[in-house]
Amino acid sequence: MEIIPAIDIIDGQCVRLTQGDYDRKKVYDQDPVAVAKRFEALGIRRLHLVDLDGARSKKIINHAVLAAITRETALTIDFGGGIKSEADVTLALASGEQQITEGTLAVKNRTLVLEWMERYGTERIILGAEVKAGRIAVSGWREESAFDLFDFLDDYHRAGIRYVICTDIAKDGLLRGPAIELYRQIRQRFPELQLIASGGVTTLADLEALAALGCSGAIVGKALYEGTIPLKELTNFIASC
Repeated sequence: MEIIPAIDIIDGQCVRLTQGDYDRKKVYDQDPVAVAKRFEALGIRRLHLVDLDGARSKKIINHAVLAAITRETALTIDFGGGIKSEADVTLALASGEQQITEGTLAVKNRTLVLEWMERYGTERIILGAEVKAGRIAVSGWREESAFDLFDFLDDYHRAGIRYVICTDIAKDGLLRGPAIELYRQIRQRFPELQLIASGGVTTLADLEALAALGCSGAIVGKALYEGTIPLKELTNFIASC
């Protein structure tokens, strides 16, 4: 299982939100490139980069940060936030992303996302499934859609999606552990999906539990910035994967 640090960007700075609330923002570093380099030095190979300004503006804003990280590291980057049009995809590709994550657009414009899956390949598109009380949330988690999580996953699974980032909003940013039972259910129902767990990872034991479920990856945010997972333990875990 891959450990995938999250870098969320507002005003060019590395931040973390709690449960997606922009009013509960904490700035951790003014230089996301330096943060990415520190992660790479630990043996990290992938990065989850989210343009929170772009998510609010409904167009990519922090593409320069993406370009700088791809230029100065060898990290594989999946990028999300503000990708709403063909022009946004072109800009993300030009800036060096390897995969794009689509959540809100996958709900609101399924046809376009399916077109991108066909055009760019299912290796390049990650389905973002942000879930709140069993329903898919959209628009920066501010809106709850009518879609049941498992119906949503089933629809895109049938359409050929291969990669899914599933975030339990109730767990995100609280450092209280991930939604193990939810991920167990997803793995049982969709064993072919490459499931990336997101939200709540706090300890090394959390990572071990997610790996035991068969998750292909785990996104880790606040636990890395707050130091609840000792770096020596993390590097040993990465080396063993």
